[in-house]
Amino acid sequence: MDRDALAGFLVSRRNGLQPSDVGIPTGARRRTTGLRREEVAQLATMSTDYYTRLEQRRGPQPSTQMLAALARALRLTADERDYLFRVAGHSAPDRMVASDHIAPGLLRVLDRLTGTPALILSALGETLTQNDCARALFGDTGHLTGMERSAIYRWFVHPDDERSRYPADDHERQSRAQVASLRAAYGVMGAHSRAGAMVTELLRRSSEFAALWDTHMVSRRFEDHKILLHPELGAIEVDCQALFTEDETQVLLVLTAAPRTDAAGKIELLNVLGTQQLRLDPR
Repeated sequence: MDRDALAGFLVSRRNGLQPSDVGIPTGARRRTTGLRREEVAQLATMSTDYYTRLEQRRGPQPSTQMLAALARALRLTADERDYLFRVAGHSAPDRMVASDHIAPGLLRVLDRLTGTPALILSALGETLTQNDCARALFGDTGHLTGMERSAIYRWFVHPDDERSRYPADDHERQSRAQVASLRAAYGVMGAHSRAGAMVTELLRRSSEFAALWDTHMVSRRFEDHKILLHPELGAIEVDCQALFTEDETQVLLVLTAAPRTDAAGKIELLNVLGTQQLRLDPR
């Protein structure tokens, strides 16, 4: 671990970002060049004291999970992320499909989408990050690990929970879309990959998945239009827009509703309340 190089790099990247770059409002009396330490810590979901010790060349060696969080918070490119890992005494992560390192360009767009649900997904259907409105609509999956992080995996292994967000008459179409998306990732990543391991496990655990897998459907398209079910607000009719990275390993999914509709009003309510528990008058 090269403490001097690590500290210098963190300070440089922090000073090179402005609050608007990461979706933080700029105060009138702001004097700091770049981001404050506490802002980086908040973005990386770590304590300010822990982050401060890294910049002050003290404290323990950061874990790979901490480094990945810092790479996202500081909007590092893939080369910068690799450098961060190496000066912290770790091997750089493999640059493979379904990496947890989020493309900075997608993050910059997501930071500016505060009025409608938006989330960034990996090729395996893992939610890499989402705004508060999306979290209120879909729930928070940040605590999940392993294959459970994948919505594709959960769709077939935990159907009662995962499918509750979709009308029953749309489940068959969604199942086909999930399998087609996984086959597209499998074709790129290969049999000896995370995609291959997921296919093997789903073939073992779900007869529905096995039957659909044999149809050899391949697609990365998201439906243009769908109905989602919120536990308190009910049905919300939305349009979907997908923005892929150049290598198509990650996608920014944005959900919008037609202006002046009931769905638009529900999304506005979600945006105002965020992840707070909604308490609606049953009338």
